[in-house]
Amino acid sequence: MKISVDDQELFTLSEFQKKVMCNDIKEDIFEDDMKRRLQYILTHKYERCFKRLKDEWEPKLKASGAKSIPLDEEEFAKVVFEHPDFMNRSARDAASAII
Repeated sequence: MKISVDDQELFTLSEFQKKVMCNDIKEDIFEDDMKRRLQYILTHKYERCFKRLKDEWEPKLKASGAKSIPLDEEEFAKVVFEHPDFMNRSARDAASAII
């Protein structure tokens, strides 16, 4: 089983690895189960990152005089990303390296 993202192969599960996992996972649902697990991991990562973004920026937006804060996740993130003080992880790391 090859795992790819945007047509770039990330890794391959060998037949041996698959056989070991099929000791616990039914063979007929193996591929669907692996897809579900990958989706869960990425969705969970997004949810945790969004929570940290919201926890950090909701007070900052209120303090900067925001009259309303969107409840929709994408709209909230757009407001944050457009804020002049916003820096993503790479920018924050670069700024802290300068100091």
